[in-house]
Amino acid sequence: MTDDRFDHDRGPKAHPQRALVLHPDIRGHSAARSPEAALDEALALALALPGIDVTGGLVVRLPKAQPGLLFGTGKVAELKTRIEEDEIELVLVDGPVTPVQQRNLEKEWGVKLLDRTGLILEIFADRARTREGVLQVELAALSYQRTRLVRAWTHLERQRGGLGFVGGPGETQIEADRRAIDTQMVRLRRQLEKVVKTRELHRAARRRVPYPIVALVGYTNAGKSTLFNTLTGAEVMAKDMLFATLDPTMRAVTLPGGLAVILSDTVGFISDLPTQLVAAFRATLEEVLEADLILHVRDIAHPETEAQAEDVAAILRDLGVGQDVVTLEVWNKIDLLAPDDAQITVADRREDVIAVSALNGTGMDRLVEAVGRALGDERRVETVTIDHGEGRARAWAYAEGIVESEVAGDDGITLTLSWSARQKRRFQSLLAPTDAPEDDVFDDPEQD
Repeated sequence: MTDDRFDHDRGPKAHPQRALVLHPDIRGHSAARSPEAALDEALALALALPGIDVTGGLVVRLPKAQPGLLFGTGKVAELKTRIEEDEIELVLVDGPVTPVQQRNLEKEWGVKLLDRTGLILEIFADRARTREGVLQVELAALSYQRTRLVRAWTHLERQRGGLGFVGGPGETQIEADRRAIDTQMVRLRRQLEKVVKTRELHRAARRRVPYPIVALVGYTNAGKSTLFNTLTGAEVMAKDMLFATLDPTMRAVTLPGGLAVILSDTVGFISDLPTQLVAAFRATLEEVLEADLILHVRDIAHPETEAQAEDVAAILRDLGVGQDVVTLEVWNKIDLLAPDDAQITVADRREDVIAVSALNGTGMDRLVEAVGRALGDERRVETVTIDHGEGRARAWAYAEGIVESEVAGDDGITLTLSWSARQKRRFQSLLAPTDAPEDDVFDDPEQD
């Protein structure tokens, strides 16, 4: 997206733009969070964007959204006075703003305006580092920009001529711009397809590695990257800032006690994530679908922690994360709670919750033990018959020490295996593709 505050050759301009954050609280709109908590999050989003000097924020209560200006004329005039007095150059509206509303408000106030989607896109554009991340942000930005072309042209009758092969005579500038964006989006999708294929090859290679994958998920700024660094000794960017981590990071690490795992740090979730970004970052979050264990990291000291947890759960459901994937809740930042806080007592009583402080290391031993139990303790004895040519899977089973007996026959090799759910999935991934459903390969006596 084009933005006046950026010089794309030299980065952010030397003088940050003065910004005002507005959260419209529209009567009758149910929300999980209070308007004040929503404004706090919007302010944190604004502070995560470089080149911005946030002067403050306001909750603007509205009986209803006005189609032309969003706010009523009296409120628009009142806010204009505040904007002029504080020399505001950029207004950030925490919510959806239609192209017409955006154009009209910019004209009324004489400033640039970004809605919540535009703001998050700007942050993601600044943070993306991997090839896929950059392409996904560009694609999402173009999809968003395509709906905003009305901003560029107040009168649709503005037209330009053409030579026929570029655009017919009398084609409106908006139509030409829209076609140019569509062409660019097609090009980006083709590039993304290549990148996604490469990522799938990497995932396929990881499936052949006998290490379980542990994915850290959670609301943005819950402390996932700090926890990742504490567990791995890595130096992933970890700041008290929304979306400090954007691109997925993975590390192979041996936890205390000898358990080897692949740890994955994912992009933080957020409420009301723009629809363009939900689609664009699905591939990034697909790392979670490969996980043997999900650690849902929560900022337990945050006043809206329950609402944040529900947002994360909703996105996981949307991603199609199955009920069979074991999930542990990691209640982080207990160093910010009083020693006798009720949250700590609740965590101590629940087996699926571990209270920690990734910052000072409190509770990390208990977390590592819980990860080990979730990945390795529960075993079942099952019988499987494989073809004689499945030497790789057979060798892996012996290397894992899960073979209890083996009987060779004309139809194949029958193995009796004592394994965990994780080891079963790894074994299945090493078998050659078959026309039969995966579960039909296994003869499970307990199901007969």
